[in-house]
Amino acid sequence: MSAALVPMVADDHTGVNGVALAVLIVLFLLVTVLGFMATRFRRGEHLNSLDEWGLGGRKFGTWITWFLLGGDLYTAYTFVAVPAAMFATGAVAGFFAVPYTIVLYPIVFVFMARLWSVSHRHGYVTSADFVRGRYGSRELSLAIAVTGFVATMPYIALQLVGIQAVLDVAGLGGNNGFAKDLPLAIAFVVLAAYTYTSGLRAPAVIAFVKDALIYLVIIVAIVYLPHKYGGWEHIFGAAQHKMATTSPVTHKPTGAFIPVSQQYWAYATLGLGSALALFMYPHSITATLSSKSRNTIRRNAAILPAYSFVLGLLALLGWVAIAAKTNPIGLDGKPNAQLVIPQLFEDAFPSWFAGVAFAAVAIGALVPAAIMSIAAANTFTRNIYKEWIKPTASEAEQAKVSKLASLVVKAFALVFVLSLDKQNAINFQLLGGVWILQTFPAVVFSLYTRWFHKWALLVGWAVGMVYGTVAAYRVVNPATGKHFGGSVADIPAIGQMGYIALTAFVLNVIVSVVLTLVLNATKVGAPVDETAPGDYYADADDPRVARDLIEHGGPAAGEPT
Repeated sequence: MSAALVPMVADDHTGVNGVALAVLIVLFLLVTVLGFMATRFRRGEHLNSLDEWGLGGRKFGTWITWFLLGGDLYTAYTFVAVPAAMFATGAVAGFFAVPYTIVLYPIVFVFMARLWSVSHRHGYVTSADFVRGRYGSRELSLAIAVTGFVATMPYIALQLVGIQAVLDVAGLGGNNGFAKDLPLAIAFVVLAAYTYTSGLRAPAVIAFVKDALIYLVIIVAIVYLPHKYGGWEHIFGAAQHKMATTSPVTHKPTGAFIPVSQQYWAYATLGLGSALALFMYPHSITATLSSKSRNTIRRNAAILPAYSFVLGLLALLGWVAIAAKTNPIGLDGKPNAQLVIPQLFEDAFPSWFAGVAFAAVAIGALVPAAIMSIAAANTFTRNIYKEWIKPTASEAEQAKVSKLASLVVKAFALVFVLSLDKQNAINFQLLGGVWILQTFPAVVFSLYTRWFHKWALLVGWAVGMVYGTVAAYRVVNPATGKHFGGSVADIPAIGQMGYIALTAFVLNVIVSVVLTLVLNATKVGAPVDETAPGDYYADADDPRVARDLIEHGGPAAGEPT
């Protein structure tokens, strides 16, 4: 191994690494071909329905779902941002992502199978569909749909930031805006084309390649790099020294090697709030509802922590980069911590393996971007277009609208990244996390009880959204002076720094409970619930599910998958 991994560093940070770029292009072309061929993967008679185009026919088994969810949840930006945060400011900003993804899966195990069952029983495609059926409320459904749609947009944009980091380190581009942006535009035009053609099947197939590359790159890196840079004792020592060094901007320690007592609330609330929020995003629900049975969901909740293990190893590479004295400088000549992992791989490995690492990140952006755009498009089609614009839209028309909407979503994300500062994309994604958590009561609580009043949930959602947005706006980045500069602020009545989204969520729940008590006591607005208790336990062999799936253009029970 040591002979094969002799580093071949590019002459400088501005030259094009031709070998790495060639490997990146070849692997990108491979997944492009797979993306277009995916239209034949476990295909039904046609793709002219949201069940087929947007949910893959609802017939993905355990392993396909595992790769799809892994490719969806562990995005390119995750693999860039987590080690970058470890490199820049330490464990509080970076490593909390590891325990939160571990806490996440028991939560998913408990409630997601119920959402799968009721969605299959009634043909729901989105969480807003479920809320509409549970409460008979178009307004509450619209609030959930709009929140999910808006929160997903900057998430898609951040996948572009991940690709930009790879292209920057590979030396592709320059100060000329057109030259620098053209490769990124080409990549997303190709993504848009095969997503339009193949729907959810495209990211499902490509996820196999993405995850294989990620596992290969991380395993090699975690074995080879510590040996190269003095072992873990030296690496941890270098990280501890950097975090204790005074920052010239804030005049405080650069970061935290291990969270101190004043940071416990921030670390814990970031972890718990993020865990509650992640499966509220439309793309997480879309990937889950594509499964063929409720047990598929539970098995995946049990085996998905394998990705958390890999994420933990990847996070530590941020500290490896400190020991390696990695200098992440962009083509514009400015320091950029987001480049640290691509730069570490280019500095420490031969060009061909750096190209494999670059491809892992770039392809890692295509999978979640595809799923996110499909999920956002499905949400627009079902809960805005069909509900409010054209209630008589047929299944075929809904599929067509969703395909077009997915193109618009990707185009908007591309324009967002190319026209705005990357830090704005990061800030809006942080804000999206605050927003999406406010949908949790209406979705998850309603899987177990119909006690909450629809208007109470709507007002609670509004209170959480307003408080979270205002609190996030008041956070100013000390380095740039810009608003929306972080996701933690003082928790009212506690006086500790905590995750804004979780504080807003608590206010949301309190308001929802109090108003429900008042409205139920006054018997305002009789509930209309189209679901029944048995719907939350239905499985794929339920004859009612088979009938509903046929009506919605999906496969019948027992149909070969």
